[in-house]
Amino acid sequence: MDQFSVQSFFFFFLLSIYVYLLFKYTSKKKPIHKGFKVYPILGTLPELLQNRHRFLDWTTETLDNCLTNTSVFRRPGKIQGVITSNPANVEHVLKTNFENYPKGDCIITLLGDFLGRGIFNSDGELWMVQRKTASYEFNTKSLRNFVMENVNVETKTRLVPILSKASETARVLDFQDILERFAFDNVCKLAFNVDPCSLGGDGTVGAKFMRAFEDAATLSSGRFLYAIPILGKLKKFLNIGSERRLRDAIKTVHEFADDIIRSRLEQKVDKDADLLSRFIANEANSPEFLRDIVISFILAGRDTTSSALSWFIWLLWSKPEVERNILKELEKIQVHRGKNLGDSYSFDELRDMQYLHAAIKEAMRLYPPVPIDTKACLNDDIMPDGTFVKKGWIVAYHTYAMGRMESIWGKNCREFLPERWLEKGVCRQVSPYKFPVFHAGPRMCLGKELAYIQMKSIAASMIERFEIDVVNKNKGLEPLMSLTLRIKGGLPVKVRKRCGCH
Repeated sequence: MDQFSVQSFFFFFLLSIYVYLLFKYTSKKKPIHKGFKVYPILGTLPELLQNRHRFLDWTTETLDNCLTNTSVFRRPGKIQGVITSNPANVEHVLKTNFENYPKGDCIITLLGDFLGRGIFNSDGELWMVQRKTASYEFNTKSLRNFVMENVNVETKTRLVPILSKASETARVLDFQDILERFAFDNVCKLAFNVDPCSLGGDGTVGAKFMRAFEDAATLSSGRFLYAIPILGKLKKFLNIGSERRLRDAIKTVHEFADDIIRSRLEQKVDKDADLLSRFIANEANSPEFLRDIVISFILAGRDTTSSALSWFIWLLWSKPEVERNILKELEKIQVHRGKNLGDSYSFDELRDMQYLHAAIKEAMRLYPPVPIDTKACLNDDIMPDGTFVKKGWIVAYHTYAMGRMESIWGKNCREFLPERWLEKGVCRQVSPYKFPVFHAGPRMCLGKELAYIQMKSIAASMIERFEIDVVNKNKGLEPLMSLTLRIKGGLPVKVRKRCGCH
C-alpha cells in the first residue's frame, strides 16, 4: 500500500469515528444534569460575566436543568459552593443540620459595613440574644393591635389622600416608592416610636435616608457578584467607584439611625414601650450595636412588605380576573359584617380574606422579597440529594428559582394562579422548606403574621377604592438585585377611583 493510500485510509478512519461520535452524542437528548459550566482555572466566571445582568433567571434556568435542582459552582479566589432549589436540601440547611450552616464570616464581612452585627448578619450567641429579645415584642397581642392601628391611620390619612389626588390629576405615581415610604413610616413607628413622615408632610429627612438606604442595600448586594473579589477590596481600600458610593450611603444611614438612638436615650422611656426600648434597657448594648439593630429592623419592615406588594400590584394588573375575585370577597365581607366602603377592617375580617391571602402568597412565590439567601458550611457534609458540600463552601438556597420549579409547583409553575393555594375556599399551608419566603427553621421570620396583616390591610384598602393601571404596558418589568427584590426603575401607575367610591 503506497503512502497516499495509507494517509487516505487513516483520514477516512478518523472521519468515520468523528461522524459516529457526532451522531451518537447529538442524537441523544440534552443531558438533564447540566449544572453550571465550569472552565479550567476560571470556573463559572465566564458564564457569570455573561449573565450577571440576569443573574436570577440565569441561575433559575441552570437549576431547572439539574436532576436534583442543585449545582456546584466555582470561581477564582477559592470561591466554591452549592446553590439549590431542592426543598429537601433547604430543610437540611435551615433545620436538620442548622448548626453546620451559619451565616459565616465571609457573608458577615461583605454586609458588615451596612448591617453591622444586627440580627440578620450575626451568628451564635449574638444572634440568639437578639432573637430572644425581639421575640418578646413580637409575641404580644398588643403589638398586633398597634400594627393594625398604625396601618389604618397611615392608610386613611396619608395613602388614600395621595391616591385620590393622583386620580383627580391623572398624575403618574411610582407605586413602589409610595409603598416603600408607607412601610418605612410604619416600621419606624412600630419599632422605634418615631414618625419620619416620609409619606406625609415634606418627608425631607426620610426621603434622604431612604435613597441612601436603597443605595447601601443595592451596592452591598453587588459585592456578591464581583468578578474578582480582591478587586472589590482594592476599590474599598482606595475608596473609589461603587465602594465610595457605598461608604457615602452608609454614612447617611448611620446618621439617621444614630439620631433615633440619641433621641430615645434622652427620653428614657419604659423598656416595654417598643422594640428598640427593649434593647436599650440592656446597658451592655453599645450605641453602635443599637444602630445595627435599627438598620436591621428597617430592612425587615420596610423592604420586604413593600417589595411583595409592588410585585403583587403588577401581577394583579396582569390578571384582571384575580382582581375581580378579590373585590367579590371584599364585598361579601362588607355585606356580612354590615360595613361601609372605607371602614377599617378588623383582625377577624382580615382573617376571612382567604382569596386575598392566597393572591399575596402567590405573588411572593413568584417574586419573593428575599430571592436568595446564603450560608456557610462549617464541616464537610452531604445533602439529602447526594450533593457533597466541603468545609468552607458557600451554600445558597434560591427562593426565586423554587417558585419556578415544575418539580415543586407543577407545569403551570410560572403562572400567577392564587387558586393553587385554596382548598374548599381556605388558603392552605405548605411546608416552609417548599415555600421559604419567610425563611424557615430556627431563623423563621418573627414578623411573618404581622407582615400578612399589613399587606392584606393595605391591599384591601387600595383595591376597594381604586383601579390601578400600570403605565408602559408593553415594557416588561426587570428585577433589581438588592438585599430584597425590587423593581428596576420603579412601578409607574395611574389610579382611578372606582365607581361609587367617594
